[in-house]
Amino acid sequence: MNKTLLLPVLLLLGSFWLSCKKASEPLALVPKTVDQDANLPHISVNNTLLHAEAFGNAAHPMLIFLHGGPGGDYRNAMNVQQLADDGYYVIFYDQRGSGLSRRHPQQVYSIQQVLNDLTAVIAHYRTSASQKVFLFGHSWGAMVAAAYINRYPDRIAGAIFAEAGGFNKALLDEYGQSSRSLRLFAEETNDVLYYEQILTGNENAHEQLDYKAAVQTSFSYAKGNTEGIEGPSPFWRNGAVVLRAFTDIADKEGFDFTTNLNAYSTPVLFLYGSNNRSYGLSFAQKEAAFFPHASIAAIEGTGHEMIYFKWNLVHHIVLNYLHPLR
Repeated sequence: MNKTLLLPVLLLLGSFWLSCKKASEPLALVPKTVDQDANLPHISVNNTLLHAEAFGNAAHPMLIFLHGGPGGDYRNAMNVQQLADDGYYVIFYDQRGSGLSRRHPQQVYSIQQVLNDLTAVIAHYRTSASQKVFLFGHSWGAMVAAAYINRYPDRIAGAIFAEAGGFNKALLDEYGQSSRSLRLFAEETNDVLYYEQILTGNENAHEQLDYKAAVQTSFSYAKGNTEGIEGPSPFWRNGAVVLRAFTDIADKEGFDFTTNLNAYSTPVLFLYGSNNRSYGLSFAQKEAAFFPHASIAAIEGTGHEMIYFKWNLVHHIVLNYLHPLR
């Protein structure tokens, strides 16, 4: 079948299946979230429940992984867990409304809420006031890391940025122009949500929306994609409503996470995949230029999902950066 026809066909089949179900029947389109399954590892912070896990010695320097999205999860970044064997207390969490964390209505989400949740995660796991905290962000998560350092530069001992989508609206738009998947998520996901609201009158039909967002992910690794993504990687759930929320914020309000980055004197590390034609060295240099002390490393033979596909190359570069800052 022509790949351009795959999405509408799948969505049509999914919608038909949903229309055949009684309204009272539970949905099984996507995995349960932590408020639906108490057996999932989770923490309670800021009036929400976050799917979260910690690995390593709690007294070691803390490294918090920030996943992509908005609305993604940390499942395809579990290779980072290896840093626990290297002397770090590694924390993973699905951001509010993402992955297996509790869903919320669209109006709940804001940039400040994301930063407040990260502050609460740090406080939950931190074992002493002197314990150093490092951030490791991928894609949207790297944008969150920059936003946090921009607001709270004295709280973070170092940061790793793996192909941030853009530290301000102008850079995000620039990246989006050359990134097929970013354009697709910004435009077609909005279309899916828009029609769902018209047809059902229910913007909180989360399971259906999350299912439809998940179907779209196959386009990000289609043959010849500009981000150099080799193929599918595992995930639990795409949070469609949180994705829509931050797309709206970017479009209507804009954002700039760079206003105070020049005050952050600690060295930072930028990573990019050599196969990502949308990012590349030139885009990494633009983002790194906001920091007084930044280094850039290419991960050869891979693209945007370097942490999943080429962790063996990422690992030693990350360690070489972290160890001097311990």
